[in-house]
Amino acid sequence: MSTDPVPTGAGADEPSRAFEVERKYDADAATPLPDWSAVPGVTAVTEGEHRALDARYLDTADAALARAGVALRRRTGGPDAGWHIKGPRQGDGRLELGWPLDEDGTIPAPVAETVAQWTRAPLAPLARIENARTAYHLLGDGGVVAEFVDDHVRATDERTGIRREWREWEMELGPAAPTDAAERADFFAAVERAVVAAGGRPASSASKLARALGF
Repeated sequence: MSTDPVPTGAGADEPSRAFEVERKYDADAATPLPDWSAVPGVTAVTEGEHRALDARYLDTADAALARAGVALRRRTGGPDAGWHIKGPRQGDGRLELGWPLDEDGTIPAPVAETVAQWTRAPLAPLARIENARTAYHLLGDGGVVAEFVDDHVRATDERTGIRREWREWEMELGPAAPTDAAERADFFAAVERAVVAAGGRPASSASKLARALGF
């Protein structure tokens, strides 16, 4: 789910493009889901959709992509299975590029060509993140205001073999999200109040990949 998905429509080599604006929160295993009824612009919440996601992240031996603020993954499961490159943060979000899933796990040429702007060094497995996700759409008069996901994560640091498990929540703006900066701030402030009221808390790590690697 993304704020402004922009399909390029120029062929298989061209990626889909989406600018993601989201917030992350930590939750304990028994924490109940938040009540979104007081969040401005939200009139209904859909039933949860269960997704089994399995992502493999790659980087160079000296973590060139991570140092550039970039993540490269191949993910199966869910509506956006495929190869993804999450670019460096731009203001309140990140640009994500996506390509269709390959058959054998080999990095497709268009993906490798895009990665080359940051590094041409060999890429190796960095982490595997398996995620039992339940996704909910927060609806308003204009459509999907945001997507909320409840993630139960199992991660393996491929460099060390260390496994980690945790639960986290994400709230990502959708196509009908407010475009005004002040309204977006009000939206996320209300989301955070609902999260805290349910027993959640601000995320302890910037991303799933960082947490998988112990950061």
